[in-house]
Amino acid sequence: MKSKRPRRSLLKRLNPDAAGIDCGSTMHYVAVRPDRDAQPVRSFRTYTADLNRLADWLVGCGVKTVAMEATGVYWIPVFEILEARGLEVLLVNAYHVRNVPGRKSDVVDAEWLRQLHSFGLMRGSFRPSAEIARLRTYMRHRQLLIEAVSVTINRIQKALIQMNLHLHVVLSDVMGSTGAKIVRAIVAGETEAARLAQHRDPHCRASEEEIAEALTGHYTPEHVFELRQHLEAFDFHQRQIQGCDFEVESYLKELGKKSGAPPSPRAKGRRRGRGRHEPAFEVRPLLQQLTHADLSQIDGIGPYNALRLVAEIGTDMSRWRTEKHFTSWLTLAPNNKISGGRLLSSHTRTSTNRAAAILRGAAVSLARGQTALGAFYRRLAYRVGKAVAVTATARKLAVLVYRTLKGEIQYQDPGATTYDRIRRETELKNIRKRASSLGFGLINTVTGEILEGVS
Repeated sequence: MKSKRPRRSLLKRLNPDAAGIDCGSTMHYVAVRPDRDAQPVRSFRTYTADLNRLADWLVGCGVKTVAMEATGVYWIPVFEILEARGLEVLLVNAYHVRNVPGRKSDVVDAEWLRQLHSFGLMRGSFRPSAEIARLRTYMRHRQLLIEAVSVTINRIQKALIQMNLHLHVVLSDVMGSTGAKIVRAIVAGETEAARLAQHRDPHCRASEEEIAEALTGHYTPEHVFELRQHLEAFDFHQRQIQGCDFEVESYLKELGKKSGAPPSPRAKGRRRGRGRHEPAFEVRPLLQQLTHADLSQIDGIGPYNALRLVAEIGTDMSRWRTEKHFTSWLTLAPNNKISGGRLLSSHTRTSTNRAAAILRGAAVSLARGQTALGAFYRRLAYRVGKAVAVTATARKLAVLVYRTLKGEIQYQDPGATTYDRIRRETELKNIRKRASSLGFGLINTVTGEILEGVS
């Protein structure tokens, strides 16, 4: 009987020194080439000592690059330890490496990841540098605190409504300047509506009489106690946000010293009020020093959104070869599906990309602005609807961000009037060309001027 010869692979191994890791909550399964160790697939617990042994084993096996799935947050310690050992670590999307159905196990997954990676069939997900990753952690934590504040405000409003106090009807913000004073007075024991209404801010649109009418209710002890608890939670989250802002400011100054001063003076910032949830410190100069660019000049973004964007995408735009690759990573580019030469669908992919969410929010804020980007949004919203207009405007913002961070442009808004004029000239040129190709000319019905066609 003839012995079976090992079949040669038709694919070339581009990464012979590759390994695969299947991450879990309590155990990690690691696979290397069979010729590197007598036991090519091993399991390691998630404790730090075991992760160090994992790294030692990979280095001892001559592994230079590792592929792992992005499983929850369990991959983060492994990624950081292996990266610190000098290994190239690829974080891959589990959707892209699904195994054959019916053969699902941790050991098989680890070996499958190693095999795909050895043939160069794996594509790593984007992860910013360690410095930007630290800033991203601060900003994401800050966003969670802001969301907690919003939930607490809703609970404060609910406690007020249970006492039949309709403060939300006369005030746009229950915990604004007027509302916060009234809520604190209620918690302190004040129940007379006329005295509570005296806390009205001079800039409040509602009169004292209207506020007093809304504050006439039933001040039951249990609901006042509930209101006091929610107010304490609100104050706690506010202190947490202030502490987070202090850390962000200190770290931005630290990063700014490493990057050096901007090479040239930048334009003056646009005068605008500080948003409710924006940091108390001046973000713009610190961000300029870090990026050597001024993203806040782009309409709809502003200093705070610029900081959030930099925390998500970093400052090195060379991670994406072109602006098209960048917008595709953001899932703001059309996802064309073509079969038989026919376009079946071009809808953008569903994604939880945080940078894309920031850009979409900025696009919505441009709806009423007298800017070129605002005019672009309104024109598309009229033609194809607001949903498509938001995506298209967000993509245009992404292109401007990409070019600004690469140092190719310094954005200056041409204005809505200039945008409309250029668009009208372009449309007129196209109409004249079309009429000329059909053998017709155009006449200006207002002035009677004959517009010659163009070839």
